[in-house]
Amino acid sequence: MRQVRNTKSGVDHGAPPSRAILAGVPVAVAGSIALSLSAVPAHAATTDAAPLSVPRTLGVAAADVPRVTALPAVRVTAQTAPPTYTVQRGDTVSRIAARFGLRTADVLALNGLGWSSTIYPGQVLKLSAAAAAPAPAAPAPAPAAGSYTVQRGDTISAIAKRHGTTTNAVLSANGLGWSSIIYPGQTIKIPGAATPAASVPAPAPAPAPAPAPAPHASAGGSHTIAAGDTISSIAKRYGVTTNAVLSANGLGWSSIIYPGQTIKIPSSATSIPGLTAEQVSNAQLIVRIGRELGVSDRAIAIALGTAMQESSLRNVTWGDRDSLGLFQQRPSYGWGTAAEVQDAARATRAFFGGAGDPNGSRTRGLLDIPGWENLTFTQAAQAVQISAYPDAYARWEASAYSWLAALG
Repeated sequence: MRQVRNTKSGVDHGAPPSRAILAGVPVAVAGSIALSLSAVPAHAATTDAAPLSVPRTLGVAAADVPRVTALPAVRVTAQTAPPTYTVQRGDTVSRIAARFGLRTADVLALNGLGWSSTIYPGQVLKLSAAAAAPAPAAPAPAPAAGSYTVQRGDTISAIAKRHGTTTNAVLSANGLGWSSIIYPGQTIKIPGAATPAASVPAPAPAPAPAPAPAPHASAGGSHTIAAGDTISSIAKRYGVTTNAVLSANGLGWSSIIYPGQTIKIPSSATSIPGLTAEQVSNAQLIVRIGRELGVSDRAIAIALGTAMQESSLRNVTWGDRDSLGLFQQRPSYGWGTAAEVQDAARATRAFFGGAGDPNGSRTRGLLDIPGWENLTFTQAAQAVQISAYPDAYARWEASAYSWLAALG
């Protein structure tokens, strides 16, 4: 068909409608119409399907509309897990596991930990089975009964395997449970082998020599403080623990000593199966303060069991969030300053509470719980501690009474 051209208007009726429309429109309006035909909507980046639908009234062919190509998806992945990880302040096992895309239960199992175990800054955790596996070139140690000094990163299960015995046998020989805490420098007993001895047994380590007492005094006597002395240096000189000296003299970690002062030197720490000298010393301190306050044997046993669950009867300088000391008391909850809650004697008095509570009414000790005598062992401990594991204290009830009987 012949095209008709309107010479008056200059409009070609046979041209595409879009050109016809734009030819008679002001430049600014035409520009906006052109943009509306070529612009891509913000959400169009997610598809590269068929060309955009264009209204027929504008007369734009589908082939004239640019196709939109989808952008590639961005994938976010967890950090690759290293063989081991050194615990930082504020870390928890669940946060570490999440950071490396691992399951919390797997990290606990690899490190011989339980859900109530405590981790501390500087501790090295295994994050893969390869890290947990013993080095193939290492010689098999002697499975005979003896002792072993815990190294950084050790677990009971790894120690048991290394010595050719079972985890349960090591736990039982040391009076430990699955949630017990071990620490570098601690000496644990290794029971007899559960399996035949290795072909090349490792030599047993030589026992460390006992520290020699000072010539002017002996353990079980007294010491006159000289300039430069500290309680810890005096305790080391006489072969006893710092806590034993503090307990024998009614001192705390913040107490001041001065030249010319005479202090008692205890003979030695009482030996209790399954407890280290440090643990025995702290247990003695708890018993002594309980006796001074006139509390019942049951209250003392509850304090012993609570300290064992919270800190493994050690006056630790770390814990969950700002928890510190024997009872893992928190300065942010009014239990005292960081230095005060690490004063084992003060922390024990705060746990007992009552008239001798150094915190006054800021915190609530055992004697401040109405009817605590009628509560179960674990209920009474939980009423003071408000722990995330309220039933954990019960496991120490029988042990606490046996420790009390041994210490008198």
